[in-house]
Amino acid sequence: MEQRQELLARINQTGRKLSKGQKRIAEFIVNHYDKAAFMTASRLGEKVQVSESTVVRFAIALGYDGYPALQKALQEMIRNRLTAVQRVEMTGDMSESAVLGMVFKADMQNIRQTIEDIDETVFTRVIDALDAARRVYVVGVRSSAPLAEFLGYYMGFIRDDVRVITSGISDVLEQVSRVGEQDAVLGISFPRYSRRTIEAMRFAKDRGARVLSITDTPLSPLGEVSDLCLTARSDMASFVDSLVAPLSLINALIVALSLRKRDSVSKHFAQLESLWEKNRVYVGKENA
Repeated sequence: MEQRQELLARINQTGRKLSKGQKRIAEFIVNHYDKAAFMTASRLGEKVQVSESTVVRFAIALGYDGYPALQKALQEMIRNRLTAVQRVEMTGDMSESAVLGMVFKADMQNIRQTIEDIDETVFTRVIDALDAARRVYVVGVRSSAPLAEFLGYYMGFIRDDVRVITSGISDVLEQVSRVGEQDAVLGISFPRYSRRTIEAMRFAKDRGARVLSITDTPLSPLGEVSDLCLTARSDMASFVDSLVAPLSLINALIVALSLRKRDSVSKHFAQLESLWEKNRVYVGKENA
C-alpha cells in the first residue's frame, strides 16, 4: 500500500509537467498497474498509443533511472498478490537462450543484496533464541517447505527437540498446539506468503513463545508478527521462487549454531559415523 501511495504521489507531483501522451501512460498505470507491471516499454507504449521513447521519458520524469526501475517498482508493489500466471508473464520477453545467465545473475544479486541488508545483531539474537529454547518449531509450507526441512534436518544434529512443520492445510496449528513460553517458533515464508505459517506464528506469540522469521522484508506479515526477523531477497525469475539467498542465510544459521555447541556436535557426529559405517549408509572406500 505504501509503495502504491509513493507511486501515485510521484505521478501527482509531476502531473502538470507531463505531455498528453505521458498523461495517458499515467492514467493507464493508475487504473491497471497490475497489468502495466508486466509490460515492456514497447508494449505499454503500444497499449496507450505512444512511442517507446515517450514511455522511457515518462519513467524518468517520475524520478526513476529508466523504465526498468519503474517496472520494478510496480512489480514490488503487487508482488504479494501475484498469481502464478502473472509470474509467468514476467518472463514474457526472456529468450530460452538467455535463461541460464539471467537466472544465475539474478540469484547472485539476491545474495549480494541479502549480505548488504542483513543485520548481524539480529542474526546473533536469533542464534541466542534457537540455542536457549526448550523446543524449536520450524514452520514452512508450500515452496518454503524444503527450506524448513533442510534447516530442521541439520539443526537436529546440533540440538534436541526440533520439530519441522511443513503441512499446510488444517494440521499446522495442531502441530504447534503444545508450544509454550520456553519454546521458539521459526516461520519461513516468501511472497506469496502462507496464511498457515502466519497463523501458527500468531498462535505461538499468544502462548508466549519466542517468534522468529525468515522472510523477504520486515514489513511482510511474518516480519510484523515476529520478535526477531531475518531477511533474504527472493526476487523471482518467473513463477519459481528464488530461494538461493534464503538457503544461504539458513546455512549461516546452522554453522553459527553448531559453533555454539562444537564439542557436543563433534561427539555426536563421531557416534553417528560409527553407526553409518556399520549400517553402510554411505558409499565407502570399498566401492571407490
